[in-house]
Amino acid sequence: MSVLDKQGAGRRDPGPEETPGTPPAPATLDGPTTAPRRSRSGRRGLSLLLNAVSVALGIVLWWALASAGFKVPAPPEVVARAGTLIGNGTLGKDAVASLTRVLIGFALGTAVAVPVGFLMGWYGVLRSLIEPWIQFFRTIPPLAIIPLAIVVLGIDETPKIFVIFLAAFLACVISTFQGVVDVDRTLISAARVLGARDLVIFARVVVPASTPFILVGMRVGLGSAWATLVAAELVAAQEGLGYRMQNAELYYDLPTIFVGLISIGILGLLMDRILLLAERKLTGWQERR
Repeated sequence: MSVLDKQGAGRRDPGPEETPGTPPAPATLDGPTTAPRRSRSGRRGLSLLLNAVSVALGIVLWWALASAGFKVPAPPEVVARAGTLIGNGTLGKDAVASLTRVLIGFALGTAVAVPVGFLMGWYGVLRSLIEPWIQFFRTIPPLAIIPLAIVVLGIDETPKIFVIFLAAFLACVISTFQGVVDVDRTLISAARVLGARDLVIFARVVVPASTPFILVGMRVGLGSAWATLVAAELVAAQEGLGYRMQNAELYYDLPTIFVGLISIGILGLLMDRILLLAERKLTGWQERR
């Protein structure tokens, strides 16, 4: 490059709105950095508003069905029964019992599913040995295992937690396995070319790329855990939301059944939102719509 080229390289032609000798416009705070933040906050606010509208419309529809003569209690009846159950401590005890079972079973299921899924996806021999059993048990509903679990494990908390563990494990292990299998092979090959060993590739490439799949599997497993909980509490339980709903069924107590259903829905929704928040924090690099 000549001297003239070097001198001209540091120059730039004036823009369409600039003239020679005019100082550049000062930078403002409303630049490209803050615009996406405002856009995201606006979308989040709109989403929350639509959520509130959806809930309100659901309550209106529920009230309309009750007024039309369908065999469902009206919202005021359910609210009154919820107040009674909260006042005497019944709802709190049942919610704590059910939440404890779900948390223990879900945590154990996820803790086992993630390493098993990684091993299945990374090592072909282990995949061939484990995958048939995973697919076999996936075809058996966890509810069908409840009688066997009670006979083998007794009637205390163990069989209930076991079936919840199984439901969460089967949902999460497949998702984790799929995440490992779907990792871009180009990234792995590039890491090998740069001299990375298997352990470094696994920690720096496979785990981050599989994280979205793991979190999706955890969300699916959480739903399966709550679905299994109610059936598990129908057998040999003394407290819990499912147990309370079964008790209410004997007396045709629809408001109590609705209180149990709504409580399970709210608890499940809150736990799902926590996982969704964790997903956004851990996969901030992922492009979203």
